[in-house]
Amino acid sequence: MKSAPRRSAGTPSRDRSAHVDAGGGSAIRGVAMPVRRGRGVAALCVALASMLVLSACTLLPTPQAKPSTSTVDPSIAASAPEGLEKYYSQSVEWSPCEDGLHCGKVQVPKDYANPASGDIALSVIKLPSTGNKQGSVLINPGGPGGSGVDFVKDAGSTHFTEKLRANYDVVGFDPRGVGRSAPVTCMTDAERDAAREKVFRKNTDEGLAAALAFNKSFADQCAQQTGDVLGLIDTVSAAKDLDILRAVANDAKLNYLGFSYGTLLGSTYASLFPDNVGRMVLDGAVDPANSNEELTAGQARAFEKALRTYVANCQGQQNCPLSGSVDNGVQEIRDLINAVDQNPQTAKDGRLVTVNDVVNGLILPLYNDLSWPALTQALETAFSGDVSQMMRLADLGADREPNGTYSSNSAFAFQAINCLDYPMVTDTAGMRAEEVRLIQDSPTFGAFFAYGSVTCKDWPYANTRTPAPVDYNGSAPIVVVGTTGDPATPLEWSQSLRKQLENASLVTWEGEGHTAYGRANTCVSTAVDDYFVDGKLPQDGLKC
Repeated sequence: MKSAPRRSAGTPSRDRSAHVDAGGGSAIRGVAMPVRRGRGVAALCVALASMLVLSACTLLPTPQAKPSTSTVDPSIAASAPEGLEKYYSQSVEWSPCEDGLHCGKVQVPKDYANPASGDIALSVIKLPSTGNKQGSVLINPGGPGGSGVDFVKDAGSTHFTEKLRANYDVVGFDPRGVGRSAPVTCMTDAERDAAREKVFRKNTDEGLAAALAFNKSFADQCAQQTGDVLGLIDTVSAAKDLDILRAVANDAKLNYLGFSYGTLLGSTYASLFPDNVGRMVLDGAVDPANSNEELTAGQARAFEKALRTYVANCQGQQNCPLSGSVDNGVQEIRDLINAVDQNPQTAKDGRLVTVNDVVNGLILPLYNDLSWPALTQALETAFSGDVSQMMRLADLGADREPNGTYSSNSAFAFQAINCLDYPMVTDTAGMRAEEVRLIQDSPTFGAFFAYGSVTCKDWPYANTRTPAPVDYNGSAPIVVVGTTGDPATPLEWSQSLRKQLENASLVTWEGEGHTAYGRANTCVSTAVDDYFVDGKLPQDGLKC
């Protein structure tokens, strides 16, 4: 294996873009990543534990579960829109599924425009209240494509405070198209590995044509294996599901905590069901008025900023492999990217490591400053010629297990939902112009954010949503939380959403990483808990 030079002249080439393991689109732009993916910070903490011991990942005991059946109060079932009464009045069988947790299924219409066309079974999980229960808080960890079932199962007892858990059942769910809820299905695990090895030179006509052909084939696979539900997993439909989940949880009003993409789901719900909003917290907001291209540009700038912050922090620590000034340290990382781009390498497990893997390995730890030491370790070994740890970080972002299996369909759902939610610039001239702007905004990552729309150009279903400011006229105030150093959902998006909601309060955490509640300081957790439990709205403009 050829070692990657630690320092060399030159700049990263501008003719490639990273792709998710799904089908060759950007693995970075994701309205929370590749959440990505609104990937929950707690989930990232668990995933990185195998590489670096993080004290924040300790587990707490959960209450003991007993089988139960929940029946909806008739007064709550009466809130059902016409034609949907059976969904709002359904009983849910809750069975023990993990230590102290209950699992169940909730039926929702596959197509709200034609409820008689069939149902989707949504997978739900409940961490029961440990004290005097006020109601339920429904959770979405981000994405699109993040599993709320896995989030609550893996981190429910650590990400949410004792005060919140004492007063509420914490309820996670897999949205339609995700995880266990009519999942988008496209590729085998072996095919996903093979797709991740592809690097398309999209700034050339030949490379762009190859990428488009690959993604059309991928889209055809998704349509064939998933069925017509593939065209019905948009965010508006998921928000309507959320109201059914509220009803079967026996709550007259929706209490909701959404992270990253979960804020778009929450604000969409607020616009559709303003009178049903209870206590709602939107953490790490996506601006619903932003176009796909505006979201991409915002993330590119924010990740570039986060990288520079990481480098400055690293250079203040012992054994940092980055030397000199921040500019010099960033250039060393760009040189590594460029070296692997020119000469793909081999990990210890024998797999090919491409430039996409290196970039995705850089991106993931920027979601949580607690994982910066893992990035430092991976860079140190990469500069010495072994990119295996960078590959492992990329695997964590792709939800690939060491045994070669993929633990989620989040990459597939991410692409499918975004194609429905956003109209995209797909003409060649428009994509080329966007690439130029992105590289100007983000010299390190901009080229990898470009051409993300190739994934949707030949998608079998047209987009169904037009980005627009949220229209909320409800009487319940909503809390928006933003983080100054958030790379995936920049602070200005939270500020914009707060203005659009009008009846809202903005809490700002002056910290690094994606989202705040569950990983920030007691100022944030107290503000959110007091709002959920006591109804105390935090001061608008509170800085923590």
